Amino acid sequence: MTIPNQRLFLILLGVPFLLLIPFIAMQFTNEVNWSGFDFLIMGFLLMSTGLVCELILRLVRSHKQRFFLVLVVFGLFLLTWAELAVGIFGTPFAGN
Repeated sequence: MTIPNQRLFLILLGVPFLLLIPFIAMQFTNEVNWSGFDFLIMGFLLMSTGLVCELILRLVRSHKQRFFLVLVVFGLFLLTWAELAVGIFGTPFAGN
């Protein structure tokens, strides 16, 4: 298996494992209370972030540009996650 295919495989396998963290936490505490929709949205966010980063790594040749673009994508992921979780910007998408 080549390196790009290994990265893609890790992304596709890593997203469900990351989603297992809140699922397992829900079994032990009431502090984590995700619905199926929450898992769907987070799965979409994680998968899209991983696939966009993979696309950047495959298409962009300059290491500086790769680093900057992946950093921007990761920053957008974190801002979106924070907005959906606690509403730091106060948009209608904010959690409660």
